[in-house]
Amino acid sequence: MLPIITEDISSEIFTEVFQDIQTWRKNMVQYLKEENPEINAAILEVAKHDENIDLKAVALGAYLSYRMLEVANNMEAGTELEL
Repeated sequence: MLPIITEDISSEIFTEVFQDIQTWRKNMVQYLKEENPEINAAILEVAKHDENIDLKAVALGAYLSYRMLEVANNMEAGTELEL
């Protein structure tokens, strides 16, 4: 079962992301290449699949969702994780 993403978690992540969206996205690309390369490859493959969509926007949404789930999962487990 997926962890619950609370309003506090989403607010925390939005604050983190909106400080500098481009840098955050680039950091997530590098982070996921190391932590979960299969997810990173899937995100990029899906984003490239349709020429009519914005690759960076799709990737940003996927990275944002991944990060929220990761933080929620770690909060439920009682551990903290920094990007």
